[in-house]
Amino acid sequence: MNEEVELKKLRDTLDVIDDQLLVLLNKRMETVHKVGSVKAQSGGAIYRPEREKAIIERLHNQSIKAKGNLNRAAIEALFLEVFAISRNLELPENIAYLGPEGSFTHQAAESRFGAMSAYLPIGSIKGVFREVANGKAKFGVVPIENSSNGIVNDTVSCFADSNLRIIAEVMVDIHHTLASRADHIKDIRKIYSKDIAFDQCHKFLEDLGLNECELIPVDSTAKAAKLAIEDEHSAAICSHVGAKMYNLPILFENIEDTGDNRTRFLIISNFENGQSGDDKTSILVQLSNQSGALVRFLNDFDTANINLTKIKSHIVEGVSTFFIEFNAHKDEEKVKTIFKKYPKEIKFLGSYVREADDI
Repeated sequence: MNEEVELKKLRDTLDVIDDQLLVLLNKRMETVHKVGSVKAQSGGAIYRPEREKAIIERLHNQSIKAKGNLNRAAIEALFLEVFAISRNLELPENIAYLGPEGSFTHQAAESRFGAMSAYLPIGSIKGVFREVANGKAKFGVVPIENSSNGIVNDTVSCFADSNLRIIAEVMVDIHHTLASRADHIKDIRKIYSKDIAFDQCHKFLEDLGLNECELIPVDSTAKAAKLAIEDEHSAAICSHVGAKMYNLPILFENIEDTGDNRTRFLIISNFENGQSGDDKTSILVQLSNQSGALVRFLNDFDTANINLTKIKSHIVEGVSTFFIEFNAHKDEEKVKTIFKKYPKEIKFLGSYVREADDI
């Protein structure tokens, strides 16, 4: 059997498999529609991260037993998109995120809600909270911390004034590209980007002599790509999705100085999650101005055998406030005991599925 015949046979097999997949996906969407009808009557939430995680874990274990080629990352990538399409068919919802389009927050939002959802780029974190609170968007996506720059104070401050809940977290590896219409880097005379992106790519610019170009700070890396497409002697340091959005050719990828730059994003909404068995909880804490108050508070977590993962101090409206996170769900008895002891001091922000990796 020659190569052409063999290829045709394999392609015919793939066509049959694709037809079978389509039938099964349509059947899944029919079932999803029925689930949506039941949830509409009971007021149940459409987005259940703990349920999605359980499905992915089950499928991953099946793949291991079957010695399949799909690892966990591949299964997650496939099924998160299936879940996103399913949610959109159940009940189309708006997702507000810290804009503009092509930002890393946009990328984080699409990773959970898929390409079909309706997205609202908002100009400020406070604006994202406002649009979710007033019902114009069901979900909001905001940054909470970066591995290089720490906690985002605006997000913490917004939580202090809001009754919205954290329902999920998303980790995004921050990779920058150098994109330009120029054929050679020697033709580049100016580079657009955010101040922070210039700092994160300082060594790359220096090594290639691009630090001698005019470095022009702009509001976002997406705007940098938009400006660079208009001038063949300019370039942008931007995300891959930003370059793709404006059809700006990418000259170099992953140009950041360190490869471990990550940003953690939070998904906010107006409901609370059930327990998944592997949860994280975020709270804001304001303690009395007494000697040892913080030590006594933290000792209660130690006594209850609750693993604290983050303690950050902030000033919110002139008041010393602690942003604290721990590995447990608010409905666990050991957590309930602490919440009952400090009813005025603790503001609950949300319990949600814990990501495998943290910053």
